[in-house]
Amino acid sequence: MIYNNVVSGRFVSRPNRFIAIVDVDGAEQMCHVKNTGRCRELLVPGASVFLEVSSNPNRKTKYDLISVYKGDNLINIDSQASNKVFNEWLNENKLFNDIKLVKPETKYGTSRFDFYIEADGKKIFAETKGVTLEENGTAMFPDAPTERGRKHLVELSDSVRHGYDAYVVFIIQMSGVKVFKPNIRTDLTFAKDLKKASESGVKIIAFDSMVTEISLKINDYIPVLFD
Repeated sequence: MIYNNVVSGRFVSRPNRFIAIVDVDGAEQMCHVKNTGRCRELLVPGASVFLEVSSNPNRKTKYDLISVYKGDNLINIDSQASNKVFNEWLNENKLFNDIKLVKPETKYGTSRFDFYIEADGKKIFAETKGVTLEENGTAMFPDAPTERGRKHLVELSDSVRHGYDAYVVFIIQMSGVKVFKPNIRTDLTFAKDLKKASESGVKIIAFDSMVTEISLKINDYIPVLFD
């Protein structure tokens, strides 16, 4: 996926989870943060960030905060991006060979999964999760407790029992990671439920990404470890 009209800045502060103050060319600008996670290890004063200028002139915030440097590694923090790049990946036939249907935002039970797919003679649900947390080469999710995420795991497992294929796809929005693990420190229940989902037949996969100032693209599979 490609961003349009991107500018650079320096992170100043985050008054709330939706808003960041960023220095752009010497002037402090109020920016929309496209990620409601904590991102505490990323959004630190002085961090180099990239912003997309909004195409809506009537918006209260002119900019969207889309990526930030952690050391020398550029990390995309746009929570809407994981669905977009996964959809692009599907359209390139990288996961399935014979795709008949890709339908976003499809209801099952009391959940609404990111994708319903008919491919290779199977009916498939897929839920994507963007990953921005990394420690010593290990990518982890979530960075905050996620009741919604745990609910999705339970209902994906139920869909398998009813004849569907199901996937949880972790899109690691950076390069340079070696493995993916659920974050037991932040949400132990999610970690346990993820392992249970895997044991019930839900396919758990993770990808790293190629990130530039103006783009995000899935790169390759990353090993998933539960312990």
